[in-house]
Amino acid sequence: MDMDGVLVHEDALIPGADAFLEELRANEIPFMVLTNNSIRTPRDLRARLLRTGLDVPAESIWTSALATATFLANQRPGGSAYVVGESGLTTALHDIGYVLTDSDPDYVVLGETRTYSFEAITTAIRLVERGSRFIATNPDPTGPSPGGSLPATGSVAALITRATGRDPYFIGKPNALMMRSALRAIGAHSEHTLMIGDRMDTDIVCGLEAGLQTLLVLTGISTHASVELYPYRPTRIIDSVADLVGRTGNPF
Repeated sequence: MDMDGVLVHEDALIPGADAFLEELRANEIPFMVLTNNSIRTPRDLRARLLRTGLDVPAESIWTSALATATFLANQRPGGSAYVVGESGLTTALHDIGYVLTDSDPDYVVLGETRTYSFEAITTAIRLVERGSRFIATNPDPTGPSPGGSLPATGSVAALITRATGRDPYFIGKPNALMMRSALRAIGAHSEHTLMIGDRMDTDIVCGLEAGLQTLLVLTGISTHASVELYPYRPTRIIDSVADLVGRTGNPF
């Protein structure tokens, strides 16, 4: 399941999310909470969720940073990267044995950060021009804040692409690669797994392309009207994960 818009809205619990997770645990149904945001480590996100009243183990949280690290560990073990991002991303890359450097790195890895540095973006552009492969954790163009939208990874990636003529490879949703790596992390198979999300353009299409059934909740971005704009549909639309309480064994 997605996190923001499904379990929490900014830093507030979505009513019924706590009962839903308690029922999953009581029924021994494994789950993974996914987020495209690469700023925080799973441990940091666990602490954030605890403050809202949700107890989610760190090992049940899968970020675009972890998916990116898993991808790079398979593609080029023991490589090097220049990172534009925060601790969620740098920790994930350190954990797979990557060296973080601005001297001829194998990859330029772009993630989310609260303060994008012009100097860091300039360095990224020059390294991509010199041949470093360009990876981005997710394609989200904006992120939420109390004051309105903030530029996110997708927007900064577009800037680097415009400057270099090189497109990044995006790892996070809607790339089904992120979904498949999360499935492997909990030993699940797509045939017996469903994706719960609040966005048609990331969560639902990602689930569909990974072969999962999908549930769209209306507690986040999408509405009944916006669903009709897309050429694909979720398996089912529900108001909230609270509607699944008492039905986690057979949500359809």
